[in-house]
Amino acid sequence: MHGIGPSGAARLLVEVGGITRFPNRAHFASWNGTAPIDASSGDQVRHRLSRAGNRQINRVLHIMATVQLPNPTGGRAYFDRKKATGKTSMEAMRALKRRLSDIVYRRMIDDATAATAADPGGHRRTTTDSSVTSSHPQASSSEKSLPGPAETQNRTLLPAVSRHRGEPNECVAVGEP
Repeated sequence: MHGIGPSGAARLLVEVGGITRFPNRAHFASWNGTAPIDASSGDQVRHRLSRAGNRQINRVLHIMATVQLPNPTGGRAYFDRKKATGKTSMEAMRALKRRLSDIVYRRMIDDATAATAADPGGHRRTTTDSSVTSSHPQASSSEKSLPGPAETQNRTLLPAVSRHRGEPNECVAVGEP
């Protein structure tokens, strides 16, 4: 999606976890802080962004929106339509972030549905011979353990150094005190 790089996508995947825990896009928007809050006063009807919610995901959506604005994208067209209806730049940005939240939600739902419905084991491009679908994965020759125990080697005996002159040298094994 335009405006989300590898780090933003990773942040979305990590923070959201399983997208199916959100029953609909409104719950997702409320969780990430892009659901509008009524900020009306008297005859003035306004909405603002929530300061609550997951700030890291809100930041990813904000970056996504700001990347789309200078380019001829669907986000820019949506922003311009909102401005044409009389919204301020901040109000149009709030509406764009909410729309991007809905788009991200839909994409993640589609990906989760495709991953679990069509493929065995819940993983993409797996076959029934894959280690993902089996409880006993196959190991290549480099991953297998060596057959049998390791061979023991005899220690090499070295003459001990005498501390006093005149004492006979004794042989001790290397590594012994």
